[in-house]
Amino acid sequence: MRRTITALALAALAAFTAGSALARMPSPEKVLKAWDKNGDGGIDKDEWLAAGRKEKRFVQADTDGDGKISLEELKAGMARMKTRPAATDPAPSAGH
Repeated sequence: MRRTITALALAALAAFTAGSALARMPSPEKVLKAWDKNGDGGIDKDEWLAAGRKEKRFVQADTDGDGKISLEELKAGMARMKTRPAATDPAPSAGH
């Protein structure tokens, strides 16, 4: 199952480079489930980096500064991505 999610996520990641592809972004719940390797309900910095994300984006996404990104923070960050022009950091995928 995880391999299927990872394969689908990698395929989705390639599609997310175009602005219109952001509309097909996986749900924050799917991203959290795929990236939260230790199952604590949040994405810590190691999990974030393992997913191929930039460290500076982790700091931006962790708005309460507790060292992990909650579902609420992930939802807010993904909503911001949908409203801004294409960036150098690709949209989240449901796995890595």
